[in-house]
Amino acid sequence: MTIQSTQLRIDIVSDVMCPWCVIGYRQLAIALEATGVDHEIHWHPFELNPNMPTAGQDMREHLIEKYGTTAEQSNANRANMTARGEELGFTFRFEDGFRMHNTFNTHQLLHWANGQGRMDDLKQALFTAHFTNGRDLSDDKILAEIAKEIGLDRAEAIKVLDDQRFAAKVREEQMFWTQQGISGVPAVVFDRKHLVTGAQGVDNYQSIINQLQEIRA
Repeated sequence: MTIQSTQLRIDIVSDVMCPWCVIGYRQLAIALEATGVDHEIHWHPFELNPNMPTAGQDMREHLIEKYGTTAEQSNANRANMTARGEELGFTFRFEDGFRMHNTFNTHQLLHWANGQGRMDDLKQALFTAHFTNGRDLSDDKILAEIAKEIGLDRAEAIKVLDDQRFAAKVREEQMFWTQQGISGVPAVVFDRKHLVTGAQGVDNYQSIINQLQEIRA
């Protein structure tokens, strides 16, 4: 007989370029604290823009090309995300010239950090580096410096990015989640079987967690 773990497993598929991943995670974290549920979070890779060149692209230009977003819509979206971030204790700074970047190397570095039990710490540091401080996450030296700032080995981080030792693993994991039907992020999977997509809000996450606890009881 298989005994279900009392700890709630939460798998989050996300990309550090995704502002709604920050918002959704912060909402979920508050809901988890409010419910007091014992849990473990596992982050998984997703690239919003896998074909984006190394130099990246201006965020406004990118949204116009990809979604047909107008300047007015872009401004409204930025204001909305900034306000939501403030409510959740996170600072978005969408200044003119704010750029999107390819994140394949960030996912490799996160994979490496996971082996040291520091993936969540690095994930949060990368969110802040990109959205709050406007640092260029396509620059391997900056990625290594961020790793150093949370106490990881900078020289080893550079080696990881130089030799691409985790490239195949990251590609394999990306493919796995794509095959599960994940086409957008954030995607949150509870107990390996209950999928919730998008930033749901604190109250909704809390309701979901409480329902899951009733099912698991």
